[in-house]
Amino acid sequence: MPDNPRWRVSGITFSDKLVEFLATGFYISLIPGKLTGFRKFTGAGFMGTALAVLLTPFLPESGPACGVFLAAFFFLSVRTAGRASRLYGTHDDPRIVIDEVLGYWIAVAFMERTIFSLTSAFIFFRILDTLKPWPIKKLETNLAGGFGIVFDDALAGIEANLLTRLLMMFWLGR
Repeated sequence: MPDNPRWRVSGITFSDKLVEFLATGFYISLIPGKLTGFRKFTGAGFMGTALAVLLTPFLPESGPACGVFLAAFFFLSVRTAGRASRLYGTHDDPRIVIDEVLGYWIAVAFMERTIFSLTSAFIFFRILDTLKPWPIKKLETNLAGGFGIVFDDALAGIEANLLTRLLMMFWLGR
């Protein structure tokens, strides 16, 4: 389908537009740049994580269904982020936020969804995704392509999940 001239509009294929649509979180990552006029897309990661919060009800709550869903979404994210990176001509372009969606979903995976857990996971994930403590930064810089774009956010999600669980254990006694 992408090689068919009917699907090509001024050099852009339908497949390219679909990749951009998914990679930008249904174009949500473009909003900060449009509002501020900056080309750096500051705030795009925050917008991607906010989208993940809104889509969390579609994430299976626990068990094998959640694991299978996250694994499938991981591979979709790697492929999409890699293709979007090639379209934009830069590695881990800020407009690519599908990795933030996956990272947040990992941060809330396999736990009770309460305001406390969802908010704590959001805060921990945003801090880890922004500051990129070791080994997240090392992975981000050493892994290439879509895998490198997505894996650092997946690791930040795992760390945010563990921190949220620790906080719930000590704060709420759960």
